[in-house]
Amino acid sequence: MSTDSSTPSRTTWRTALPQLKGPTVTLREPRPEDVGPIIDLLATSDGSRFGLDDGATGDLAAAQLIDRAQAERAQGQSFTYLVALTTVPQVVGLIQVRSLDPVFETAEWEATMLPSVRGTGLFMEAARLVGAFTFGTLGANRIESRVLLQNGRGNGALRKLGAVQEGVLRRAVRQHGRYFDVVLWSLLREDWGHPWMSASPRVH
Repeated sequence: MSTDSSTPSRTTWRTALPQLKGPTVTLREPRPEDVGPIIDLLATSDGSRFGLDDGATGDLAAAQLIDRAQAERAQGQSFTYLVALTTVPQVVGLIQVRSLDPVFETAEWEATMLPSVRGTGLFMEAARLVGAFTFGTLGANRIESRVLLQNGRGNGALRKLGAVQEGVLRRAVRQHGRYFDVVLWSLLREDWGHPWMSASPRVH
């Protein structure tokens, strides 16, 4: 992983979120001019809503996400990265990490990628960059993820990252007036230091 400046401390990211660069993706904080790409990401049928109300759509939802991302980053509550291709200026994904305690020891992340790039390895590269930043720079001990049970691709990606399936939360999420079961996954800091690509499931 590389950044566009010296390695940030546990608190300087609240002032300016560092850019993260990998071989094929570059991660940066959303800006007001990113409304269009964010609308496309939020419109995917199985995409994450990132805490937005179901009633918020289009320009309004994208603007709310950008404003809240910057405000919550400044308060140290969460950070949000757009995933863009390094070679061409195309936004292909969005990853948000939210603290579940006052000191970012335990966090929760969610992500959405455009259908056209799913299965290409771009998510894995972006997730590895974000995981390294969360565990290494912020000093987190645990990252949780909640994925709809029927989202086979999302659950498979977390398994490949080395996440542990801790259980199924029954009817835990409401979308469009319906309740859905959710799979709870976790990654620990010590897990991240091991070979993280895994073909076999790890269930707690």
